[in-house]
Amino acid sequence: MTTREYDVVVVGAGTAGCYAAATVAREGYDVALLERKPEEEGGHIACGDALKGASSFPDAIPKSKIEPAMTNTGVDHGRFEIPQEDTVLEIPVPGELAVIDRWEYGKAVIEGALDAGAEIHFDTLVKDVTQADDGTVTGVRAMHRGDPVDYEAELVIDGAGALSILQDKVDFDGTTFDTNVSYSQFCSAYREVVTVDEPVEWDDALVFKPTERAAGYLWYFPRTDTEINAGLGFQMNEEPMHLVEDLKRDLQSREEFDGATVEDKLGAALPTRRPYDSAVAPGFVAAGDAAGLVNPTTGGGIGGAAYSGQYAGEQAIAAIEDGDVGEDRLWEYNKRVMDHFGARFATLDVYNIFVTAYDIDSLMGMLAALPAEKIAEGLYAGETDIGPWLKLKTAVKSVGHWGTIYDLYETKQLAERVLAHYEDYPETRAGFADWQVRRDEILDDVYATTGADPKY
Repeated sequence: MTTREYDVVVVGAGTAGCYAAATVAREGYDVALLERKPEEEGGHIACGDALKGASSFPDAIPKSKIEPAMTNTGVDHGRFEIPQEDTVLEIPVPGELAVIDRWEYGKAVIEGALDAGAEIHFDTLVKDVTQADDGTVTGVRAMHRGDPVDYEAELVIDGAGALSILQDKVDFDGTTFDTNVSYSQFCSAYREVVTVDEPVEWDDALVFKPTERAAGYLWYFPRTDTEINAGLGFQMNEEPMHLVEDLKRDLQSREEFDGATVEDKLGAALPTRRPYDSAVAPGFVAAGDAAGLVNPTTGGGIGGAAYSGQYAGEQAIAAIEDGDVGEDRLWEYNKRVMDHFGARFATLDVYNIFVTAYDIDSLMGMLAALPAEKIAEGLYAGETDIGPWLKLKTAVKSVGHWGTIYDLYETKQLAERVLAHYEDYPETRAGFADWQVRRDEILDDVYATTGADPKY
């Protein structure tokens, strides 16, 4: 058994892990970034390839490092196809938007971590964690190219993705770390990168289309006008979809994909749930997908992963310099995440809950009746204003869907309560239990209003 010592060990060389490792390494600390894939596969991750807010990415890895992976910066809106209503909605998307080559991006952020001074260990499969008698996480146990290695550290950052194995191994008894996590709160997704002979007409749009069930959607995101990321996913609390067959069937139904060539295939799970209530424990911080930091209505998670990785790295530095990696000292990480984007994601989760309670025809009819700009506000901001004139115009268009729209309006009021509550996330651990109780009371009202089954 080999033992290696570092200031910080980061597990997972995705976006969150790379930004965390780069942040810590730039301050001169010894960082080991552990990645289970071999070097030639590094950065190869299933993703929709859409990147929102690239102009405001954190600086732990310079934006200039990832810009070459942005293959289409001309996208500026969403195109929502609703076959049930014979309708196409053009939905504006606020902020800078790009479609990327995710593998090239993955390689770039790994290089960014290396440039910052992180030490990357490919072919390293983490099997367990180590903890002191007081419960503090002190490192991980792994197999590095077939040999057992103990990695010891002052602090471990979990960037290992959705349903991280580290969280199955840590004993969180007596901590606030969120263990109310189930596979049913996640989405199973599959995507193919497809090349077509002729440019698509919608190369300036992210194309969305509902599946035959309300629990999922298809997407077509143009990396270029002839290279398309095509995929679909479904919420895992529903009956499984045949992802490969369902995607193939839809591709075959679209003229623009006649004679198309498939370049790459990959599947993954991702969180479509609220952010973890707390993502810290003594000696341990979770970031990115490993902390549920994904927009639960769109699946977008690159920006949240980058910022949470940098925040986790900055919190690790502060804790190590203070000689205190306890939960109270790490709590500021939770607060920063909630204040920046976690509250918005938690609000969007209310709408994710809403859609699970309705059949696909009701949802699509309602969607077709709503103004596109209001849909955009709901998808990306988590809140939208519905004034009297808008209500009247919507009512005229939506005969037959009034009940669903009224329920949505009631749900919106509850979503605003959720947003206000998360914006009041406790400054310290002392107020956490009471905060959770009040949040759960709001969620009880959400379930009562929507008729949805409890998600948590």
